This record gives sequence, C-alpha cells and structure tokens, in this order.
Amino acid sequence: MSQRSERRGIHVDQSELLCKKGCGYYGNAAWQGLCSKCWREEYQKARQRQIQEDWALAEKLQREEEAAYVSSHSSSQTQPPQSHSQPSLATFSKFEEKKTNEKTRKVTTVKKFFSPSSRTAPKKVPPEKESEKREKEKEEKLQGRRESHGETLLRDLKGIFTQPWEMGSPTEESHEGKTPSPSITRQSSIETDRVSRDFLEFLKTLQKPGREIHKQSRAFIESMGNKKDLSAEELSECVQDFYQGMSDRLLNHFKGSSEKVDRVMDQVEKYIMTRLYKSVFCPETSDDEKKDLATQRRIRALHWVTIQMLCVPVDEEIPEVSDSVVKAITDIIEMDSKRVPRDKLAFITSCSKHIFNAIRVTKNEPASADDFLPTLIYIVLKANPPRLQSNIQYITRFCNPSRLMTGEDGYYFTNLCCAVAFIEKLDAHSLNLSPEDFERYMSGQASPRRQDDPAAWLQSGSRVNPALSQIHHNLSVLSNLEKRQQQVMEGAQSLQTELAEWQDSVAREVQDILERYPLEIKSRASAIDAENVENDRLPPPLQPQVFAG
Repeated sequence: MSQRSERRGIHVDQSELLCKKGCGYYGNAAWQGLCSKCWREEYQKARQRQIQEDWALAEKLQREEEAAYVSSHSSSQTQPPQSHSQPSLATFSKFEEKKTNEKTRKVTTVKKFFSPSSRTAPKKVPPEKESEKREKEKEEKLQGRRESHGETLLRDLKGIFTQPWEMGSPTEESHEGKTPSPSITRQSSIETDRVSRDFLEFLKTLQKPGREIHKQSRAFIESMGNKKDLSAEELSECVQDFYQGMSDRLLNHFKGSSEKVDRVMDQVEKYIMTRLYKSVFCPETSDDEKKDLATQRRIRALHWVTIQMLCVPVDEEIPEVSDSVVKAITDIIEMDSKRVPRDKLAFITSCSKHIFNAIRVTKNEPASADDFLPTLIYIVLKANPPRLQSNIQYITRFCNPSRLMTGEDGYYFTNLCCAVAFIEKLDAHSLNLSPEDFERYMSGQASPRRQDDPAAWLQSGSRVNPALSQIHHNLSVLSNLEKRQQQVMEGAQSLQTELAEWQDSVAREVQDILERYPLEIKSRASAIDAENVENDRLPPPLQPQVFAG
C-alpha cells in the first residue's frame, strides 16, 4: 500500500488487489498476494516436493531397519542363549535413536507416518520364559517383522496422501471396532438439522446425481472427523480438494453449465461447513486465536484515531449517513455469528454497500475506490469485530475459491484483508503525524483531542465508539431543546406582560369615556295613558256597548 502525496488519506492501486502472477483474479494477503488458483498450484508443487522427500526418507529408514534387523538376527545366532536379548536391544536402541534424529530434522508430518509400535522398545522377557518363546519369536520375526516396520511405513504414506473420495466408505473398512468421531455422533444443533433437511430437499430435485452427491458428502464429513490432528492448512487442502473434485464431476454431468454447478456447490458448501464448523473454525493446531487477541489489542490502542486523520469522506451529522454507518458496523460484527463462509462473505458485502451509500450521500456523487478503503478502515476501527482474524482465515481456507477470485464478494473481501493489514502496519507517516506525537498517542500520554473544549472532545470521542456517538447526538438534541425551551419561556413571559399592559390600557380608556360621557338612566316607561292621569278634562275611556237587535 502507498500514500498519495497530494492529499491525506490511504490509497491503494487497484492493480495491488490482483494476483501477483497476473492471472487477473483477486489476490489475498493470506496467500502471499496470489489468488486461490495460483496458490493451490504453488501449494501442490511444494506438497509434491515434500512427498518425494518423505518417500525418500521412508525408504532410507526401511533400508536401515532391514540392515539393523539382519545384523541383530545374525548376531543372535552366534551369541549364547543367555545373552540373546542384550545385543538386539542395544542395536534396536541405536536404530531408534538414529530414526528419532532423522524425524526431528524433517517436517513434523513425518511423525504421523509411524505407528506407535515402531517407536516402542521391546519388552523384557522374564528369563524363565525366554527359552520357551525364543523359537516362536524367531518364526514370527522372520515372517512379519519386516512388514511391521518398513512396509507398514510405506502403506501409511499411501493412506495419508490418498484423497478422501478415493478411500473406501466406512462400511468397506476393516471390521475392527472403531470409535465414531464426536463431531458425527454428538447431537446436532437446530441449525445443523435445518441445514441437513434443506440439503436433502434440494438434492431431491437432482434425483440420481443428488443421491451420489449426498453419499460423497457424508463420506467426506466422516473422513474429516478422523483428521482433527491435521494442521489448518492441511484441513483446508482436504476441503478444497473435495470442492475441486465435486465441481469437476458436476461440470461433466451438467455439460459445462457453470450456473447449475455454482448453485449445487453453494448447497454442498453450506451443508459441509455447517457440519464441520466446530472442528475447523479456529482449530487448536493454528494460531488464529492468538492473532485475534493481537488484532483486538491493536484496534483498542488506536482508539484515538479520528475520521479526519484517515481522510474519510463521511459526514455522520447527516441522518442517512449515520444510519448507513451504524448498519455497516452491525454487519461486520454479525459476520462472526454465521457458520457458512458464503454467509460471512454476504455480511462483508452488505457492510461494503452501506459504506458506499454513506459516501455517496455525503459527496452527492458516486463513491470511488480511493474513498472506500479509508472508510472501511474507519468502520473496522469503530466496530473492532470479534474474532476478525479467525473469520478471515476461515473464509480463506474453506470458501468456494471461485467466490474469492472474482465478483463483488471477492473484491470486498480483498479490501477487508487490505484494511486489516493496514491497521496492523499503521504508523505516524500513514496518519501524517510526527513520530513523537504518534508514540505519545499510542502510549496514552496525550490525545489529539482538545482538552479545553468539551464539545470537541465529545465530537472526537464519538468517532471512536457508536455508544459515544449516540451520547454526543443526545447531548446535542438536549442542548437544542434547552435553547428552544428558553425561547418559549421568554416568549410566554413577554406575552403575559403584554396582556397585563393591554388590560390596564383598556380599563383606562373605558374610565375616560365614562367620565366624559356619564351614563343617564331613565325611569321605566308606564302604560300609554299613564301620563294623562291628572288630566280631568279628558273623557272617560270608551266602554263596549251591546245593542239589542
């Protein structure tokens, strides 16, 4: 990765994401910059060289063992019976010492080639029973000892390097009692049962090929149950070989229809990896857990890194952008809850799409690749996903390789690997800081935040943790509400004062009018003739008269 001189931030040329061999597929830091196809080719070459060396070592040990046996047998015939066991024991002890030195000098895989019986020293026989069993032991040694050491060694080599689908099914193996693998005999979880039912329902649509696929998948799972002591790389090679063999057979069956093959392989991957998840995710033979802890400590130590230092083109004050950032953080954390590599990749893809949306809304234009990687680094620093290295290694080892080589899943996963690599190698130059300031920030002696400005401290802290971001947002809302409440209270007091003054002014005006124009109240009006009561000269009122007809 390189840094652009004309601006702050992180820039990765798109050509750096591709395979170093120039095949056009996406590379991976876990594969030394190669794609899965080129990596498997290199791994197969190295594996063939190792196999040749192991075979040469096995043949050499067989010849030495045969020579030691012949020497001990010839010496036992010339020695008296009383001292028969001592030279044989001494010769065998020297041979064991030499064989142990050869094994420790070679790779550790050679240790698996030897059975416990070949490393165990012969038991001492009581003197009173030695003479009785001597003749019988000679016959057994002549017939079976060479086979029990040298030929057993070669046979074990053939068994180890035989592909899983080339081995016989468990019912075709030896009739000797065998303890079933705990991963097969333990009670399946609800999710495992559901995946198994879905897989069977899917295979019913394929009819005859479906039965063969189910048979081979079950046989492969059972064979993997007996390989718990293998390294993570060897487990990955077994799974990838099974994928390759199954894919080739499906291509022949479907006449080269890659879409149908991909659909079937997705179901096969889901079924197999759900069943094998507990035994192959972060296996005891790997250092994935140690890398997880180191990465988590590194991210926690970088809690002071701000969005401005990474030159991230995202404005979290915009509600839509803030929602996209929260969703991206949630997706990258939820990745750990899935068992199938394809499902984990789906969460990485969803996280990346939320990041692109946040950049697009902030800039009001489509996001570029130069803006995506710094923002992805910022999201990883804020989320600090659990078991990040284990999940990356799990996807790298057991995902269908075609998904990692092309398409948006492969592109986003490659960028995630680049982001983690950048975080591990982040230094003062990457953040445009002086080495002194970088060391003081890393040691906790100082902080890039302004200590005299609480608002700036809260805003800077909100870039580190979603909880702090929510607290800062709530404080801002409360502050605005307080200002608005103060304005409402001032307006209410002003209105109350104006109402009191208006009431007083109205009362004064009414009083002035009453004083200028006093109110005269007249007496109540009486009957019509009430005013003529004292006038005696008026005739009496007319009275009705009745005239007789």
